[in-house]
Amino acid sequence: MEVTLEEMTVEMCETTEVHEELLKTVRETMPEETELYDLAELFKVFGDSTRIRILFVLFEAEVCVCDLAQALGMTQSAISHQLRILKQNKLVKNRREGKSIFYSLADEHVRTIIEMGREHIEEE
Repeated sequence: MEVTLEEMTVEMCETTEVHEELLKTVRETMPEETELYDLAELFKVFGDSTRIRILFVLFEAEVCVCDLAQALGMTQSAISHQLRILKQNKLVKNRREGKSIFYSLADEHVRTIIEMGREHIEEE
């Protein structure tokens, strides 16, 4: 994706005019700093293409680490590391069946976040 010089330019006001009513609304609706921090941390988790690939596999089926490693051409250790991060952030869940651990999406919000992201990057 190539970025033009025009796209890098940020337009600015020619005068300084504070819109107090607008700022009042913003101050009243702005979430607490801790919530903003937590939200930023969540989005950082989506900043790794391996984790995104894992989520796409989990869109299709509940799978074990062996299946994920095979599907993505990675080691089980590398997959486990990424699954730990996804689980800590409540994006995936797991269940035991005999000696196997199966992973799945934690809930439909995960799919929605990814789908909305895809829609956004595919916009003209």
